[in-house]
Amino acid sequence: MEQNNKARILVAGSGPAGLIAALGFAEAGFAVTLVGPEATTSDGRTTALMNPSLKVLERLGVLDEIRPQAAPLKVMRIVDATRRLIRSPTVTFRASEIGEEQFGLNIPNNILIPVLAKAVAAHPGIEWRKSMVETWRLDAAQAHANLADGSEVSASLAVAADGRLSPAREAAGIRASARPYPQSALVLNFSHRSEHGFISTEFHTETGPFTQVPLPGKRSSLVWVVKPETARELAALDDAALSARVEEQMQSMLGRVSVEPGRQVYPLSAASPGRFAQNRVALVGEAAHVFPPIGAQGLNLGIRDIDDLIGIASENRDDPGSRLSLAAYDTRRRPDILARSSAVNLLNMSLLSNMLPAQLARSAGLNALGSFAPLRAFFMREGLRPGSGFRALTGDFRKQASR
Repeated sequence: MEQNNKARILVAGSGPAGLIAALGFAEAGFAVTLVGPEATTSDGRTTALMNPSLKVLERLGVLDEIRPQAAPLKVMRIVDATRRLIRSPTVTFRASEIGEEQFGLNIPNNILIPVLAKAVAAHPGIEWRKSMVETWRLDAAQAHANLADGSEVSASLAVAADGRLSPAREAAGIRASARPYPQSALVLNFSHRSEHGFISTEFHTETGPFTQVPLPGKRSSLVWVVKPETARELAALDDAALSARVEEQMQSMLGRVSVEPGRQVYPLSAASPGRFAQNRVALVGEAAHVFPPIGAQGLNLGIRDIDDLIGIASENRDDPGSRLSLAAYDTRRRPDILARSSAVNLLNMSLLSNMLPAQLARSAGLNALGSFAPLRAFFMREGLRPGSGFRALTGDFRKQASR
């Protein structure tokens, strides 16, 4: 497919979202310049990617290399581990209930990122400038990035995959409302005596979720959301003491626990921009949405950003960064991003709230999910593919009407 410099795509940021965006645009036939340092391989975290995201990775030709080192997610549970007056029953979501073998895969970032980086480096349609953007200049016709190495890159469209503080977003004049949470996430991996059975369990506590996610073998990853001072205290414990705390918190569900080296602590916040595209810049990933790690939404939402942006750019090949193209992207992404981020932030706030109405609302919602299979199926389908829950309901109604 013919590539022209006017329709060049500039991707800012070399994290997972930036690497996926660069590959996706190149596979769609665009000339791509990726700007960002060598991809980090020291990230000990994991990323749970749902089936639709895995299909994107498969389309990009990287899934086969990742799959053997990832663990399938077949069952997801929510356990109310609060000590409050109003408590909810355990809710279990099984992929088999909606005809799926698995919800997705839990992938170590130190596997995912190098595989993506290798594919980017090998792609003939991608030029990777391993430098940082120092300044942006955005005019009516193009986006221009001045790099730390003294060079300049110009493109029709700049894809801001440069994180929650996004300099590209700021240069485009897009304001983001941000608020910190009184929470930090302790992230680590651990081994355990019992099999996890490919079940992920999210324990809800008064300080946030404690989420165990399967890894290959008798290993799991953990995201433990607590008060910032508690996160620091936990991270400072020796291996034996922290292993005992993890095992106690998960009610010895997986037997004896042994934490692995490489603990990380991240402060939590929420951020939402007023627009998702403007002035030759389109936001994807954490430049477009930041919220707490609940329900495995983060990078999955970012991949949907990228997929939608590539689709719209492909319909506007002469000038993918035009005002019309960016307005279409903003309109398409707004409902999905606002729905996901609002739901996650509300659930997180309900865990932190000592107000009885908030606890009653959360308990009623989880009760309904636990006891009413059609509602549970609806939420599982929506969790995988936005709109698919409604389509399934419509199909069920049509079947009923035709009988």
